[in-house]
Amino acid sequence: MSHKVHRLFKNLFKKKKPEEPEEELGPTPIPALVAILLNKEREKGSPLTEGEVLEIRDNAVCMMLPISARDTMEESRGYPDLNPEYVWEQWQEARIELNQNL
Repeated sequence: MSHKVHRLFKNLFKKKKPEEPEEELGPTPIPALVAILLNKEREKGSPLTEGEVLEIRDNAVCMMLPISARDTMEESRGYPDLNPEYVWEQWQEARIELNQNL
């Protein structure tokens, strides 16, 4: 066995040092769920139903991101997104606030 190959196997089976625990990942809709819902409601011309909101949430493109990355993204965007688990309740509050700011 050549010296190079020996080093390769030595590194392959080398005990790894304990690393810091990985940060928890969370599903992150991209674009923000609140923006998607606002656009869909404006397209419709009337309030979205709970079924429509849930269907939009269920079909939204999501990426699994570390929680800190999601928080940083929200901070740079300037507004928080809706929690997918409570999307209907949070959307009811958000849409009132968004419509007041028009």
